[in-house]
Amino acid sequence: MRLFQTLGRLAALTLTAAALCSGAQAAEPLKAGFLYIGPTGDHGWTYAHDVGRKATEAKFAGQVKTTFVENVPETADAERVIRDLATKGHKVIFATSFGYMNAMDKVSRQFPKTIFMHATGYKTGKNLGIYDVRTYEGAYMLGVVAGKMSKNGKLGVVGSIPIPEVIRNINAFTIGARSVNPKASTRVIWVNGWFDPGKEREAALTLISQGADVLMQNTDSPAVVQTAQEKGVYAFGWDSDMSKFGGKAQLAASILNWDVIYSEQIEKIQKGEWKTTDIWYGVKEGAVNIDNFGPSTPADAKKLAEERRDALKSGKLHPFSGPLKDNTGKELVAAGKTLADPELRKMSVFVEGVEGSVPK
Repeated sequence: MRLFQTLGRLAALTLTAAALCSGAQAAEPLKAGFLYIGPTGDHGWTYAHDVGRKATEAKFAGQVKTTFVENVPETADAERVIRDLATKGHKVIFATSFGYMNAMDKVSRQFPKTIFMHATGYKTGKNLGIYDVRTYEGAYMLGVVAGKMSKNGKLGVVGSIPIPEVIRNINAFTIGARSVNPKASTRVIWVNGWFDPGKEREAALTLISQGADVLMQNTDSPAVVQTAQEKGVYAFGWDSDMSKFGGKAQLAASILNWDVIYSEQIEKIQKGEWKTTDIWYGVKEGAVNIDNFGPSTPADAKKLAEERRDALKSGKLHPFSGPLKDNTGKELVAAGKTLADPELRKMSVFVEGVEGSVPK
């Protein structure tokens, strides 16, 4: 009799252990992988994504485990890294630069049970979604401040790569400035890269030597703000606060809050509600903001920028509302019309007020 009782207890213990093991497996956190174009310490684009990653992991403490790979070039290396993350069981992979698009498209077809999300691209699939933030809204708000602060109306932009996203930002910056000072003009110098502090500094110095007294950038390091501080002109934080690199120079910063998107998408994945996405969030959704105004920024400039931000949030204002011309005098947007998202996404010309032409 005791033998049967002992066997029964052993069987119960075995079942309990199996149940505990099964529970532990069920509690395994969702694995999310991130690809970064630059270092997490760039204080720009990659830094902003990494802040979003950390915030999302903190929000889903114990439920989500994130991994990131930084400094991934937009070459065959990207495909290798994406495939490696998928092979290691990441449920979702976020690739944070335009040049990863084709690699994401290819690998997503090979791993149909993994969700792939690509920032700033346009290719989608059954398990491949795209996401972006309306950086042009931030550029517009910075332009408003630049228009108020420039003494000579000569503005400069350190541009990265002449793709629609960057052209859009340069245009929005100029439109914002000219809404305050109709005679303002913008000169652009391209560095043909996202993160190259040396080239960014050289470009900033050249713009300053050409008379620009307010600089914006669409690059990732704080070199432009540092150079502006050194030379006694103004600049802006781009994608994040860069005031610690030039507190007197930084007038404000365009802040990107990527966790708005990351948290939303991970929650949908957890609930089994994820579908192919095409997300483009801005001020309205809390993904873009103007903040970190510097001590050199007067109260009236700050107030005006915040009023424009509120108008963007409510939908009363759109930077690309007509009448707008390109810088050859050709009508770009008719009076009473607003450029729709499909046209915004393929923008390839400069607006009136931007000097020169877009490189081929």
